[in-house]
Amino acid sequence: MAKILVADDESRIRHLVCDYLKKNGYDSVQAEDGEQAYNFFENDKDLSLIILDVMMPEMNGWEVCKKIRETSNIPIIMLTAREQEFDELMGFESGADDYITKPFSPSVLVKRIDAILRRSNVKPIFNDDTIGDEHLRINENAHEVILDGENIDLTLKEYSILVKLFKNLGRVYTREQLLDDIWGFDYVGDERTVDSHVARLRTKLGVWGNNNLKTVYGMGYKIEVGK
Repeated sequence: MAKILVADDESRIRHLVCDYLKKNGYDSVQAEDGEQAYNFFENDKDLSLIILDVMMPEMNGWEVCKKIRETSNIPIIMLTAREQEFDELMGFESGADDYITKPFSPSVLVKRIDAILRRSNVKPIFNDDTIGDEHLRINENAHEVILDGENIDLTLKEYSILVKLFKNLGRVYTREQLLDDIWGFDYVGDERTVDSHVARLRTKLGVWGNNNLKTVYGMGYKIEVGK
């Protein structure tokens, strides 16, 4: 049974969500502020997913999400009462996997949880020097990408984007994050260079790229496999 942490300073919301989780076969624990949520994360290694309210005392949801992302890729859903693009951008830039605004339907939230956990259960294959899935193999020691037995010639930046996204399946990276991580903080240029590199990468990866390298419009890019 998957265990989910529900962090919200409103007890009514926590109990409502946990009741729906229980009805749908999930176990749950509750936190009433951001500091308590982070302590649960650190001490309970059985957690499968975390739901964070944005506006919480002690530490807000963005701060908790960023801190968790320093050490873990556990799926995170953000909750907020505000419907503003700024909030949504902050949620994804903090490393959230999904985002839902209050008031929300608990049944819709559970469907979102189901979908995220299905994605997160598709684990990349890791061994000493290779990551991949049943079609794609990335050999980091040889700096080699093989798709259905065929060697794919990628530039350094294309290769780095692919590795970054594949190692963080389902997580959205903004253009700014990819620029900082791959081009470097001192890069001076247009964010659209990320778009052009991803477009070329998707073309080189053919059907696999079209099916798995996703554009999240207004946000950035992610890789999902096994869909």
